[in-house]
Amino acid sequence: MLSPPISRLRRWRPVAGLLGLALATSAVGGCTVANSEYVTGGGADGLRIVLPQEPPTLEACQSSLTATGVVVRSNITEPLVERDPDSGELQPLLATEWEQTTDETWTFTLREGVTFTDGTPFDAEAAAFTIDRAVNSDLACEVEGYVFGDTDLEVEAVDDTTLTVTSPEPDPILPLRLSFIEMVSTRTSTTEKVREPIGTGPYQVADWQAGQRLSLEANPDYWGEAPAYNNVNYVWRAEGSVRAAMVANGEADIATSLAPEDGAGELAVAYRNNETTALRMQADQPPLDDQRIRQAVNYVIDRNLLSQTLFENLATPAGELIPEGIVGYNPDEKVWPYDAAKAKALVDEARADGVPVDTEIRLIGRNAQFPRITETIEVIQGELEKAGLNVKIEMMDTNAQLEYQIRPFPEDTGPYLLMIMHGNQAGDAAFTLDQYMLAEGYQSSWGTPEFDQKIRDAEALVGAERQSALEKLWQYEQDEITQYAYIAHMSAVLAKSASVSYEPNSASGDEMRLAEMSPVS
Repeated sequence: MLSPPISRLRRWRPVAGLLGLALATSAVGGCTVANSEYVTGGGADGLRIVLPQEPPTLEACQSSLTATGVVVRSNITEPLVERDPDSGELQPLLATEWEQTTDETWTFTLREGVTFTDGTPFDAEAAAFTIDRAVNSDLACEVEGYVFGDTDLEVEAVDDTTLTVTSPEPDPILPLRLSFIEMVSTRTSTTEKVREPIGTGPYQVADWQAGQRLSLEANPDYWGEAPAYNNVNYVWRAEGSVRAAMVANGEADIATSLAPEDGAGELAVAYRNNETTALRMQADQPPLDDQRIRQAVNYVIDRNLLSQTLFENLATPAGELIPEGIVGYNPDEKVWPYDAAKAKALVDEARADGVPVDTEIRLIGRNAQFPRITETIEVIQGELEKAGLNVKIEMMDTNAQLEYQIRPFPEDTGPYLLMIMHGNQAGDAAFTLDQYMLAEGYQSSWGTPEFDQKIRDAEALVGAERQSALEKLWQYEQDEITQYAYIAHMSAVLAKSASVSYEPNSASGDEMRLAEMSPVS
C-alpha cells in the first residue's frame, strides 16, 4: 500500500502588506553585472539561476546541506519516495509501493526500466547499495547524521524490484527518513565522497567550472517526463542586490535568497519556507555551561524587533526550532521575552558566584546564511555586551562554519555561540530532535539522559499521541536544557523572470525542483 499522509501543510500565500515590502524597492536597472556572461549560454531552451554561494559539493549523501540539496535533490538524483511540500504526503518516485511488513521492516516495490546516467540499472541491488553507503558506512555523510543518527539499517535486495529495509527498533516514519537518501550508481566510490553524483534524475552534470559556473543538461534517457528546459546554468553571487539585478537586467531567470531591499521590484516573489533561525550555545564550555548565562542570551534577543526591522516582517518570532506545518509543532509556542535588565542581573549573579563571565565568547555566523545575517549578528553582539558578556564576532564561509555545526566539533575552541538556520524539509519533528536535541545529536552540544528518553518515547508514538508528545518537548527544552535561543521562523524572497513559470513552496530553499519550471508560453 502507499504510505498515508504524514502531515497537512497549508500552502502559504503572502498577504498584501508582506508582499508589498518585498516589492517596495524598484527593480535595479543599469549596466551588466560583472562576469554575468558565465550564466549565459543555455540558448532558447536554457534556464539561468543565480545562487548566493557555490555548492560545496554535489555528493548525493550530502544533499541535506542546503547549498548542495538545492541543486542535487530530485534534479540530478532521486529518492525512493518524495514528500509533497504542500500536502505532506509521501509520493511514489523510484519506489512505486511500500508497506510495513513487520514491526521493524518496510518492504518497497521499485520502479522498473530505470537506469542511471552511466548506463547501470536502478534495481533493488542499487537501492541497497545506496542506503548502505549513506547510512552504514564510515563516510560520515550529512544525511546519516541528519536523518538516522547512529542507527544502522539492514537492507536486502529480495529480487530486482523488491527491497526490504529493517531498523533496530520499530520506526513508524522510516519511509519518510528514506526520502532523504538520493539513489546513486553502484559504481560510486564507497571509500570516499564524490564531487559529482551519478543519478537517475531528469538532469546530469554537463560542466562544473569551479568558482565560475555549474551547468546541467537534460538526461536523454530519463524514465519520466522530459523537463521543459534542456540546459540549466547556475552561477553564484554573494550580494543579494547583484543577484536581483541580474534578473532585472535579463542576465538570469531566477535569483534566490533575496532581501526586500535588494531591488527585485515586481519580479520579487515572497513565500514561506521551512527555515528557523537560532543561536546554538556550546553549553559544555564556561561560562555557557551555566544555565543563567544561557538564559541571559535568550533574554537579550529582541525577536519582535528583529522580525519587524532587519527581517522586514518576512519572519515571525520563534519559540521552537520547527515552524507551523511540521508534525510536533506547538501552536501555543511561548516566545522568550526581551528583558535586557533581567539578562544583566543573571550575568551579575553568575559573576558573583565565580562563573568566569569575562571569558571571550565567539559569536559565529555564516556568510550569506540569510539576508542581513551580518547586521543580525552585530545587533545580538551589542545586546550581549550590554548584559556584561565579552563577545567577538566571527563570520565564516560554509565549509568553515560546518566544522562548528556538526560533530565531531573542533577541540579547544573555547565557548561559542553559533548562528544556525534549520529547515525541516521532512515534515516531522523527529528529524530536528534527533540531530539538534539529543545529548549526542549530530548538531547538538548539550542534553540530558532524561530529555533523551522523553524524545525517544515521543518518537515511538503515532498519530495524535505523537503530535501531543512531541509538541511538549519544546517548552521543556527552554526550561530545563536551554541549549538554543530560538530567533525567528523565516520566509524568503526570490526574483523570477516573467518568462519563467514557477511557484516556490516551503521546500524551495532546500530543493529547487527544475522539473517544476517551464517557459511561459
